[in-house]
Amino acid sequence: MKYSQSFIPTLKEDPREAEIASHSLTLRAGLIRKIASGIYAFLPAGTIVLQKIEQIIREEMNRAGAVEILLPVMQPSDLWKKSGRWDEYGPELFRLKDRSERDFCLGPTHEELITYLAYHDIRSYKDLPLNLYQIQVKFRDEIRPRYGLLRAREFIMKDAYSFCEDEKGLDEIYKKMYTAYSRIVERMDLKYRAVDADTGLIGGKSSHEFLVLASEGEETLVYCPDCDYAANMEMAGFKIGEGPEDAAGKNSGMEEVSTPGTTSIESLASYLNISRKKIVKTLLLSDDEKNVYSFLIRADRKLNIVKAEKLLGKKLTIFKDIDDDPRFTIGYVGPVGLENINGTYGDNSIKDMKDFVTGANKIDTHLKNVNIDRDFKVDDFGDFSYPLKTDICIKCGGKLQIEKGIEIGHIFKLGKKYSEKMGAMFLDRDGKQKPFVMGCYGIGVTRIMSAVIEQLHDEKGIIWPPSIAPYLVDLIVTTSKDSAMKDAADKLYDELNKAEVEVLYDDRNISAGIKFKDSDLIGIPLRLIIGKKYLDTGMIEVQFRKDGKKTEMTFGGIVPFIEDFKTKNIKK
Repeated sequence: MKYSQSFIPTLKEDPREAEIASHSLTLRAGLIRKIASGIYAFLPAGTIVLQKIEQIIREEMNRAGAVEILLPVMQPSDLWKKSGRWDEYGPELFRLKDRSERDFCLGPTHEELITYLAYHDIRSYKDLPLNLYQIQVKFRDEIRPRYGLLRAREFIMKDAYSFCEDEKGLDEIYKKMYTAYSRIVERMDLKYRAVDADTGLIGGKSSHEFLVLASEGEETLVYCPDCDYAANMEMAGFKIGEGPEDAAGKNSGMEEVSTPGTTSIESLASYLNISRKKIVKTLLLSDDEKNVYSFLIRADRKLNIVKAEKLLGKKLTIFKDIDDDPRFTIGYVGPVGLENINGTYGDNSIKDMKDFVTGANKIDTHLKNVNIDRDFKVDDFGDFSYPLKTDICIKCGGKLQIEKGIEIGHIFKLGKKYSEKMGAMFLDRDGKQKPFVMGCYGIGVTRIMSAVIEQLHDEKGIIWPPSIAPYLVDLIVTTSKDSAMKDAADKLYDELNKAEVEVLYDDRNISAGIKFKDSDLIGIPLRLIIGKKYLDTGMIEVQFRKDGKKTEMTFGGIVPFIEDFKTKNIKK
C-alpha cells in the first residue's frame, strides 16, 4: 500500500479525552475514531490489526477442534427470562422493542441463544462433545465508558460454547481452551498470566481469566514467581506473611480509652501511636433479608466481599442503614457487647492476635487489650481479605507478587446452569434424558488491540508484534523529489509486493522527519530507508522498531532478510 493512497490520519498531540496510553495511541495512530461515547469506527490500519487478531484466534480455535458459527446480535427476551438473566443483568443490557412491542436485547453474550440451538438440534450423546464458536459484535451499556476500546459499549468478541455429556468431557474441552488461549496470547508476544477467577454474572463452578500484564490495567492479579500459582485479587488464596505485632500478648485486662474524633483507622492509629496491625476493625454486611453480620479483620487489610459471600453462601452488601440503627455507633463499632446481629466472623489475619484495639460501641471510645474468646466469641474464622505483598503462596510457600493486568479472555465451567433452566436435554448412553454439561469461553478481539498497545509502546508510539502489525515493513524514501531515490524505492516496493510482504510505502512529498515520526507512532516492526546513503553506497538502511537497532544491506538481500525475520518472529 502506498501511503499517498491510504487513509491513515495520524494526530500530533494526545487527544484530550484519552486517559491511558492505548486510548491515546489508537486515536493518534489513525486506528480508530470515536463516534459516540464507547462507540468507535475502525479505520483501515485498525481494521487490518483486528483481522489479524481474529485470524490467530480462528486458527487456534480450529486447532482445538471448535467449529465456527455466526449467531444474531438481537436476542428475544423470552430466552433471557427463561434463564433468569433478563432482570439479573440490569441496566448494562441494551433492550429494545420491535414494531409489535416484543422485547429484545442486543447480546452482551450468547449463552441463552446457543443453549436454545442445542435444545433444538443436539439429540443424543452420539452428537457430543461439541464446541461452537463465533466472532461477533457485542453490546453492553457501560455506566461509564472509558479507556477507549477497553471499556466500550460496542465491541468485538470471540465466544465459544461447549456441550458435553459429563464433567469428564467438559474438563477435556476446558483444558483445550486453556491451551488455545495461552497460544493466542503467546503468538502476540505478550507477557500474561492465566489466573483463577470469580464466575460473576456468567455463573458456573470455576473459571480462569487471561490477563495481559500492564501498569494501567483495571485488574489486579496475584501470582507466585516460584511456581505456577496465579489468581485475580478477588479469588487469591494465601498464607498470612507477617503475623500480628505482640502476638504472644500480656493477657492484660480489657480497658476503655477515650479516643475523640477517631472515626478512621488512620486517625485512631495516630491518636494511640500504634500500628494498624494492633487494631481489629469491625465491618457490617447485610443480606437480602436485611440480616446483619459482623466481619472482623486486621486493620492493615481490606475486606473481600466476594470471599465473605462464599463463606456464608449468600449475596452480601455493605450495611447501609447504620445511621438509623441504634445498635451501632458510626466509627466506633466493635465486637465486644455487639448484640442482635446474625453472626460474627473473623478473618484469618486476627486469629492469633492478642491485646488488640477495637471499637467500644460508644462514641469517642475504643477498647484496648481485647482478646478473642475471653472478651467476645467468633462464630467462624475464614479467609475474606485481600492479599498483601508480604503474604505467602499457598502452593509452594514463595513470596507473592501483585501486579496490574488487562483481562482479555475468560473461560468458564458452566456445568448445567443454563441447560437445566432452559430444558436443554440429550439422550444419554442409558436412554435417559439428561441436561448438557456446558462450558463457555470468551476472548475480546478489540480489547486485545488495546491490551497489546498498553503493554508494547514507548514515548514515540506503538511497538506492534510482527504477528498483528498493520504492515510488516515501512518503506521510506527520504526525498521523493529525487528521481534516483524514487526509482529505487518504486523498484523495491514492487519486489516486496511480488514476495507478498505487507509493506507501507511512504511516498508522500513531505519531510523525512515527519515520515519517521509517523512510522514510530504507527509502530511498524521494520523500517527500510532509501536516502542519500543508498545513492552513495548502494546500501539500504534497516531499522527495528522494537529496540531501535540498525543495520545495512544490499537491495538483493532485503527480501531474504524479511523472509528470515518473519520465520523467526511470527509464530504459527
